[in-house]
Amino acid sequence: MTTPKPIAAPQRQPQFIPLALALGALCLGLGYIMLQGSGRLAALWAVGAGLGFALYHAAFGFTGAYRTCILTGRSGAVRAQMLMLGLAVVLFFPALAAGSVFGQPVRGFVFPAGWEVVIGAFLFGIGMQLGGGCASGTLYTTGGGDTRTAVTLVCFVAGMTFGAWDIERWESLPALPPISLPETLGLWPALALNLSLFAAIAYALARREQRKTGGVEPLFRRPGKSFLSGPWPLAWSALALAVLNFATLAIAGRPWGITQAFATWGARVAEAAGWADPVFWPYWEDPTRIDLLHRPLVQDATHLMNIALVLGAFLAAGMAGRFAPDWRIGLRPLLAAILGGLLLGYGARMAFGCNISAFFSGVASGSLHGWFWIIAALPGNILGLWLRPVFHLDNPR
Repeated sequence: MTTPKPIAAPQRQPQFIPLALALGALCLGLGYIMLQGSGRLAALWAVGAGLGFALYHAAFGFTGAYRTCILTGRSGAVRAQMLMLGLAVVLFFPALAAGSVFGQPVRGFVFPAGWEVVIGAFLFGIGMQLGGGCASGTLYTTGGGDTRTAVTLVCFVAGMTFGAWDIERWESLPALPPISLPETLGLWPALALNLSLFAAIAYALARREQRKTGGVEPLFRRPGKSFLSGPWPLAWSALALAVLNFATLAIAGRPWGITQAFATWGARVAEAAGWADPVFWPYWEDPTRIDLLHRPLVQDATHLMNIALVLGAFLAAGMAGRFAPDWRIGLRPLLAAILGGLLLGYGARMAFGCNISAFFSGVASGSLHGWFWIIAALPGNILGLWLRPVFHLDNPR
C-alpha cells in the first residue's frame, strides 16, 4: 500500500466539488443497494467507505511502511500494523471459536500454506514497490486522485485475471493443509502466541529505529490532527481497520477481502469483449466461486466494498482539500506501474489474496498461511526497492 505525500498544510479548505461528488455517489449507491440488494450489503457498503476514509486520513500503508522501515529504520507504520493485528486477533479468535457473531455464522480465511503462497507473495512484494501500492493501497490512493496507482489498479485486475486463467500451472506445488492456530494450539495459547509475536516485533523495530534515527516515531500523536480533514495518528487508523474488519466478519460472515472482485471484473470484461470464455476456466469451477460470474454485482459484497472504499478515500481527500490528480507520470514510472500491477495481480491469485485477505485477514483468522505470506513478501519488497531507481522511482533517505 502506498503512502501519499505528507500533509504539509492541514488547514487547507475542503474542496466543494469532490466532497459533493463523493457524498452524492455514496448516498446514491446506498439507496440503490437498499432497493436492489439488501440491508446487509448496504451495511457493508458503509463499512467499505469507512475503510477508505480511515486509510486515506492516516496515510496508512503497507508498501510505504515497508519501504521506509527497510531503508531508513523509521518503523511507525509497521508498528501500527502490529497494533492493528493485535486488536484483530483479540476480536476474531473468540468469535471464530464460537462460530457466530450475534447469530451470524462466521468463518475465517484459512488456506493451505506452501510454495504457491510463497512464490505468489514474493511476486506481490516486488509489485508493491514497483506499482506504488498493494490492493487496498491502489484503491484508496486512486480514490484520493493518484493517477499512477490508477494505472497500477487496472493492471492489477489484468494480472489477477491472467492468474485465474493460468491457475493449473501452480496447483500441484507442495503445500501444508489449511492450519488454524487456534484449532491446533487452543484458543488462549494461540492468542497469547500471536500477541507475544506482535509485541516482540514492535519492540525490536522500535529499538532498531532508536539506534538508526535517535528517536521513535509515536503512534498516537501527529501534529495538526483532525478527524474530518486529517492527518490521523497512525494508531487511529490501525484501530479503525481492526474494528471495521471485525464488522465485516460480523456482517458478511467472513473477513475483509479485496482481490476476488478483481478476478470477477477482469473475467467479465474478457467475456464481454469476446477474448475468452471464463466459465470454463478451472478457477471458476471452484464451488465457492462458481456463481460469481453470473451474480449481479450489486449483490457481491467484495465488489461493493471495493467501490465504497474508493469513494470513502475520495471523500477524505475532498475534506482534506487534497484532491489534485497529476497526469504527468513519466514513461519509466508508467512502465513500473504496469509491471507492478501485473505482478500484484498474478501474485495475489497464487497467494490466496493480498496484504489484506492473505496477511491481515489470514493472520486475524489464525491461519498459518498468513505468516507464510508476510515472510515471503518482505524479500520481494527488498528486491522491488532495489529495482525502483531503474524506473526513476525515488526511495526515502
